Amino acid sequence: MNFQINRRGLLKTAAAGAAFGALQPFNRAFAATDLVWMTWENLAKDDYLAAFLKGGDVSLTKNFIGTDDEQFAKLRAGGASSVDLITPGLDKVEYYVASDLLQPIDFAKVPNAALLYDTFKKTDLGKKDGKTYGIPFYWGINPIVYRADLMDGEPDWSVFFEGDKYKGKLAMRDYALEGIMIAALYLGIPKDKMFDMDDKELAEVKKALLAQKKLLRTYWNSIGDLTNLFASGEVVCAFSWVPPYYDLSARGLKMGMAKPKAGVIGWCDTIAVPKGVEGEKLDKVFSLVNYLLGPEYGEKLAFGGPYAQGTSAALDKLPDEQKEKIFVKDLSIMDSFVWKKNPARYNDWVALWNEVKAS
Repeated sequence: MNFQINRRGLLKTAAAGAAFGALQPFNRAFAATDLVWMTWENLAKDDYLAAFLKGGDVSLTKNFIGTDDEQFAKLRAGGASSVDLITPGLDKVEYYVASDLLQPIDFAKVPNAALLYDTFKKTDLGKKDGKTYGIPFYWGINPIVYRADLMDGEPDWSVFFEGDKYKGKLAMRDYALEGIMIAALYLGIPKDKMFDMDDKELAEVKKALLAQKKLLRTYWNSIGDLTNLFASGEVVCAFSWVPPYYDLSARGLKMGMAKPKAGVIGWCDTIAVPKGVEGEKLDKVFSLVNYLLGPEYGEKLAFGGPYAQGTSAALDKLPDEQKEKIFVKDLSIMDSFVWKKNPARYNDWVALWNEVKAS
């Protein structure tokens, strides 16, 4: 963004024959610092960012991603030199750090980070050697969503593995990591052991997933497709993202959302700064990071998502109804969260998942 002020039309003839010396035009150029943010489209809406950009000293170029893998691939291919801020998953930050793509966060320049929820302050994810490389930015849960008008009561994880009552009307996401996590939760495998299961435990998981497959209507990939299956009644219960619950409730369907006591899968994306951003630009980047963790952005995100940011900065701005929608009215829900991690044997997990689907 360039602003140019020219002195023109300011010369008036004071009297006939009056002469002025040569006056050079007066120009001042204000150049805003352009920051490039690689992120999800739903996080960079214009009205979310308007309060930060109104000063005019920063402009923002948005580089939207479709998957975290795509973002990682772009940075590894050299994109880090042209990107100032990225949005990796909390469980993926370690890959970026291992590839030497990120720089640690300077918390002195991000005062709103002091308002991070305790769960995020305590987690080891996004950190290495005592330094934070990805600040938990926004988060939510992936619950069980169900047609309350077509089921007898609130389900738990066992509905996907036991009994025939809802056979052919259940759905599971086609994702090895989450699918195997859910089987482990059902089997009672401890959370601290879940991502380091041995052969015996993986064999138990496979047996449970084979039993599950017989009960499923489908493995879903598109949340839009799942929403349509709910609407038609072809699926009455699914491991899901939150949107179908609100979407179909708004259409008048009686929907339910279950958060099993055995554990709820939580998700979180972070804000991270690529290595190589420095000087005045780095200061502007941390200023943006601080805004993204602050009350103005948090309020917009809470209503527009609806999603919760990683800090409590916007809590006082939200009515109880909205707090409940983004799971911050009762923060004890975080006690049951199982955050996704990267299993050391993930290739074995993927192979197991594919074997089950092909059976």
